[in-house]
Amino acid sequence: MGPAYGHGDARQHDFLRLVAAWNTGAMRRRHLLALTPAAALAACTDSGQDPAADGTSDSGGSSDHGGSDGGSSDGGAEPTADPTTEPEPTAAELLLDELSPREIAGQLVLVGIPAGTEIPAEVWTDHHAAGIFLLQVWKDPAAVESVVSSAHDGVAPLIAVDQEGGQVRMLRGDAARRTPSAETLGADSTDSGRAVTDAYTSIGEDLAALGIHVDLAPVADVVDPELGDANEPVGGLGRGFGTEPEHVGECVRAAVEALTAQGVAATLKHFPGLGRVEQNTDFSAEGIEDTVTGPDDPFLDSFTAGIDAGAQLVMMSSAIYPELEPGVPAMFSSVVITDLLRDQLGYDGLVVTDDIGAAEAVASVPVADRATRLLEAGGDLVLTADASLTGQLVDAVEDWAGQSTAQEERVRESALRVLSLKQDLGLLDG
Repeated sequence: MGPAYGHGDARQHDFLRLVAAWNTGAMRRRHLLALTPAAALAACTDSGQDPAADGTSDSGGSSDHGGSDGGSSDGGAEPTADPTTEPEPTAAELLLDELSPREIAGQLVLVGIPAGTEIPAEVWTDHHAAGIFLLQVWKDPAAVESVVSSAHDGVAPLIAVDQEGGQVRMLRGDAARRTPSAETLGADSTDSGRAVTDAYTSIGEDLAALGIHVDLAPVADVVDPELGDANEPVGGLGRGFGTEPEHVGECVRAAVEALTAQGVAATLKHFPGLGRVEQNTDFSAEGIEDTVTGPDDPFLDSFTAGIDAGAQLVMMSSAIYPELEPGVPAMFSSVVITDLLRDQLGYDGLVVTDDIGAAEAVASVPVADRATRLLEAGGDLVLTADASLTGQLVDAVEDWAGQSTAQEERVRESALRVLSLKQDLGLLDG
């Protein structure tokens, strides 16, 4: 039962309730004035509860010390329900609300910069790109540091590089230590997991020292043992950890964990796998069809291992998988990205393309469609090795977002994933 009141006590109680209500409103007004406009709006449109009068403990219980009937121990207050509040917006969410449509569209494009060149000024000033990735071979750490630290406009950029080991190392010479290929690491019969950890710890240390945030590695593709070196994009270049899914998954997990420990984001590639195609999608639009891989294929297990290990990016293949969606490159397939990767495997991180700027596999697709088809399929970020296409790609995303509310929200969803990764990597601090 609740407390009983006489007539005098009731009048006093009513007066105290009015005072408390006024004070609560004043606290709330001061709280809203201290917030950014976006956060204040969120606070004004919550479910009617007052964040300023929360009084909850970490476990969600009220800090009130009343009895089980909800009354206060002094008998002078009425029962109150535990308040529920919306979570505070993240730095990425607050930033997204401050960006213009053009700036949001730019966050969905990553631009390749060849060794020995500088970043075109318009990449930042006009197109507001999400960041850059280093192309070709960089041997001078001073040159890398110069590009990494060069002026940008607006949101801090992501800096990425292909640093797998073996033949695929964009950083060489004094810029980074030599590390073995995935094929060599995976073939270590004594302890391949330790070998992978050591190699990718070195890679992570080198990238972090240069201010590089993302490694476009490891390769999670399982090479078809019947193809071996005839699998040009992976087996022929020694880029795969092996031909057995469980073993490859163990190596992928070790690589992801080693990079993460150094503060570098790992990228699983090339989903749903390039281990069964013959030709390299960078150089050919023929021989890039995998007629075996389906939704329950064991060759997907290595990607699942990498996702479970905390990989923050997944790079899509530009090959075609008839058992999933006939005639459609994986990077443009909603069956592959949304149904398989996101829904079936439970991945909600950043989905990026393989190169869509210079790759032969997508040369027949109009430039604008290379960006919008990824978004329609559920992907997020396009990578172009041809920096001259940056403006066309950003234009396409901005125009597509302006065509409907649903498409605008789709673009904002992807931009938030990019900004959230930047937040996780400490790029939005301050």
